[in-house]
Amino acid sequence: MEYKIAKDLKEKAIDVINRLNMHIKPEDFECVISYGSSSRGTIARCHGMSKVLQLALGIKPVYVLEFLSKRFNNLDEKEKTKVIIHELMHIPKNLGGGFRHHNYVTDREVENLYKRYINN
Repeated sequence: MEYKIAKDLKEKAIDVINRLNMHIKPEDFECVISYGSSSRGTIARCHGMSKVLQLALGIKPVYVLEFLSKRFNNLDEKEKTKVIIHELMHIPKNLGGGFRHHNYVTDREVENLYKRYINN
């Protein structure tokens, strides 16, 4: 596996956050693109750092949005935006290192937010 910081995806995510008035700040997350994953069907993942690691390392909560190049790069812009919205939705308001699960991050809610995004 190889990982590279994806500044373009972070800029797009910041645009999504601003247009949807989401609770996330640019310093709360980073975006990376990965190459060489053998994961089947996965387009992107949200990684968080546990509270115990945050405490031990003396850092604030941080999330990493990973986009798997093999699948993500083949999507059109609309679908890429939806994937970014989906991954951002996993980040909870308390930024505690945990995640919002798929009972909250649903296809219907992603679609609703995408419609708001394109209309703003």
